[in-house]
Amino acid sequence: MIRHLVLFKLNDGVAKDEPRVRAGAEAFAGLGKQIDELREWQCGWNLTVRDIAYDYAINSLVDDVEALQTYLAHPAHQAGVALWREFATWVIADIEV
Repeated sequence: MIRHLVLFKLNDGVAKDEPRVRAGAEAFAGLGKQIDELREWQCGWNLTVRDIAYDYAINSLVDDVEALQTYLAHPAHQAGVALWREFATWVIADIEV
């Protein structure tokens, strides 16, 4: 199993209540039901306010590297990434569990 973790940081001057940011969060919220390879899917906004904190997180689980690649290439995932690319940066970690 592979745990796929992503932390997003909104670009300077971008607020989470902007329509484009809300659209990005909504796009990711629905992925768990759209992509069969996702065994677990959690995403949401960070609750703490700290300079070092990221703003939004994804925590997901897939069976193997092949399932991860299928998820990453899925059109719904790519559409969400395209939205987030406009207003945020992110870091990723894929760990074997």
